[in-house]
Amino acid sequence: MRILKTPANTYLFLISAIGSLSFAFLLKLPESTQMDLIMILALAGSILLLNYYTILIPPKGNSLSMDSSIYLASLFMYGLDTTLLVLFIYSIIFFISQRRIAWWKHLFNFAVYSLMIICAYYSFIFTNGSTGPIRLNNIFPYLISFCTYFGLNLLLVGIYFIIAATVSIINYFKEIVKETIATYFSTLVLSLVLVILMKPDELFGLSLFTCIAFLLSLAFKQHFNLFKEVTEKANKDYLTGLNNHGYFKEILAKLVKDAQDDDGSLSVAILDIDDFKKYNDLYGHIQGDHLLQEFGALLQTEADKANYIVARYGGEEFAIAMPNTDRNKAYSFMNELRKKANDTYYSGVERLPYGCFSFSCGIAECEKETYSISELLNKADQAMYAGKNQGKNLVQIYNANSEYTVHHSLFLEKELEEAEYQLKIFLSKDVYTYRHSKRVYQYAVDFSRMLNLSIHERKTLILGALVHDIGKIEIPREILTKKGKLDPHEWEMMKKHVTFGKEIISTNKKLEDLIPLVELHHERYDGKGYPYGLAGKSIPKLARILCLIDSFDAMTTERPYQKTKTFQEAIVELRECSGKQFDPQFIELFIEMIKQWDNSEEEIEKKLVPVNS
Repeated sequence: MRILKTPANTYLFLISAIGSLSFAFLLKLPESTQMDLIMILALAGSILLLNYYTILIPPKGNSLSMDSSIYLASLFMYGLDTTLLVLFIYSIIFFISQRRIAWWKHLFNFAVYSLMIICAYYSFIFTNGSTGPIRLNNIFPYLISFCTYFGLNLLLVGIYFIIAATVSIINYFKEIVKETIATYFSTLVLSLVLVILMKPDELFGLSLFTCIAFLLSLAFKQHFNLFKEVTEKANKDYLTGLNNHGYFKEILAKLVKDAQDDDGSLSVAILDIDDFKKYNDLYGHIQGDHLLQEFGALLQTEADKANYIVARYGGEEFAIAMPNTDRNKAYSFMNELRKKANDTYYSGVERLPYGCFSFSCGIAECEKETYSISELLNKADQAMYAGKNQGKNLVQIYNANSEYTVHHSLFLEKELEEAEYQLKIFLSKDVYTYRHSKRVYQYAVDFSRMLNLSIHERKTLILGALVHDIGKIEIPREILTKKGKLDPHEWEMMKKHVTFGKEIISTNKKLEDLIPLVELHHERYDGKGYPYGLAGKSIPKLARILCLIDSFDAMTTERPYQKTKTFQEAIVELRECSGKQFDPQFIELFIEMIKQWDNSEEEIEKKLVPVNS
C-alpha cells in the first residue's frame, strides 16, 4: 500500500488500526429504550452542530470546540458503551457529509477519539470514579480522566507532527502549553456543567447546553472579527496597507528565534527608493504618496508569490523578511525585483536621474550568533547605504569586511575617549574594576590581532572589553569592595551588573554594537552562565571571546575572596574548562599569546598603553 511509504504514514496506519480494533473489541451495545436511543442521537447531533460552530478565541484564533465536553459528559454520565456509540454515529454522519476529506483522515480521527475515550474511562474507573450525576467524591477521578483524555490527544497528534518533521518536539509542547492549556481546562469545566444541566432532565439539559454553546459561538465570532479588524488596523501602514514598522519587528523577532532554534535560514532586505525626495519636490507629496502605494502593491504581489513578509519600514524605506532563504537566494530575488521595478512605469519617473523607477537594497542573513533583530536590521541597513554610495539602483549583501563596514566602525575610535572617561568613574568607587577593565582591554588589543576578525569586529571587541563592567557603577560600594565571599543575595545583586551595563550602553545609539559584549560576557559555552543561560554558538562570537579574556584576568589577579592563580595554573584551568565555560576554538590561540608574555603583573602593567593613544 502506498500509505506505508513514509514513517508518518506508517504511524497513521498503526494508530488507526489500534484505535479501530480497540473500539470493536470493547464496544458492547447497551440495552436501550426508545428514550435512550433518542438521547444517543441527540448527543451525536449536538457534537455535529458544535463542531461546526466553534468558539474563536483571540488573539491567534484558537478555537474551543464543545465536542470533547460532550464526550466527557457522556462518559461521566453513561459510561463507555454509550459514549463509544455516540462517537460511532457522529463519525458515520460526519464521513458522509464531508466526503471531500480523505478517508484515512476520518479513520485516524475516529481512532484517536476512540483511544482517548477508552483510556479516559478506564483511568476514571481505576481512580474509583462512578458514573451518574455529579458527585463531590468524583472530583479527583474527573480530573485524572480529563488529564488522560487530553494528554493522550497531545501525545498521539504530537508524535505525528514530530515524525513528519513539521515541528520540533520542544516547540510543539511549548506552543501547546502556551496556547491551549486554558482551553483544555475550560473543556473539563464545561463537561461538568453539562452533567449538572442534564441531572433534572437529560434531553432538556443537553438542548440548553447546545443552545448556550451555539449563542456563545456567534458572540465570540463577532468579538473575534472585531478584534481582528482592530488588530489589522494597528498593524498596517495606513498609506500602503503593508505591515507597519512595529509589527514587522514583532514578526521578525519570531522568525529569527525559529531560524536559530531549527538551524534554518532567514534573510532580511531593506530597500530605499532612489531620489524620492527629488520626486516629491517635482510633483508634490500627494503624487509621492501614490508612488509609494503603487510600489507597495508591487512588493506585496512579489512577496506573496515567495511567501515572504513585506512592510513599509518608514518614509520611502521598505523591508522584506525572507524565511528559509539564504543570502544568495535573497540576492537573486531582490535583484529580479529591482529589474522588474526598473521596467515598471510610474508617472513622472522619467525625470529622475536613471530615467526610471529604481531602489537601493541591502541584504543581511541571520546567523546563529545574531544577537538581536536590531543587529540584523543594522547590517541590512549598512549594506543598503553601501549600494547608495556606489551609485544607487543596486542590491548589496552585507559583508563585515567591506569598505562600508570599515567606515561604519570608525565611530569606535571617537568613542574610546568618552568610554575611558566613563570608566574613570570607577577610580572613586572601585579601583580594582578600573584596573581589571584596562587589563582586559589590553588583552583584547593583542588577542584581536591574532584572530580572523574584520576591522569592525576587532574595534567592537576592544571597546567592548574596555566597558564590559560599566554596569558595576550601579552596584553598592560595600558589595564591590567586600572582603570575603559574597552572600547569596549579594551575589544576585552582583550578577545584575550585566543588565545595568546594557541599560547604560543602550542610552548611546552609536554603542549599540557593544550591547552583546556588555550583557553576555558571563554566559558560558555549556549554558550554565548568566543572565540567560545561552549555550554554544547562540552566544555571539565576540561575547565568547570576551568571556575567555575576562575570566583569565579574573583568575590571575588578586581578589579579596579568591586565591590568585599563576599564569600556568590559569592555563591549566582554561584547558580544563574548554567546551564547558569557554569556546574551544579560541583556547589554544589565547594560550599561545599568553605564553609570549612575561609571567609577572609588572610586565602586564607595562603593556597597558593609554586607551586613546
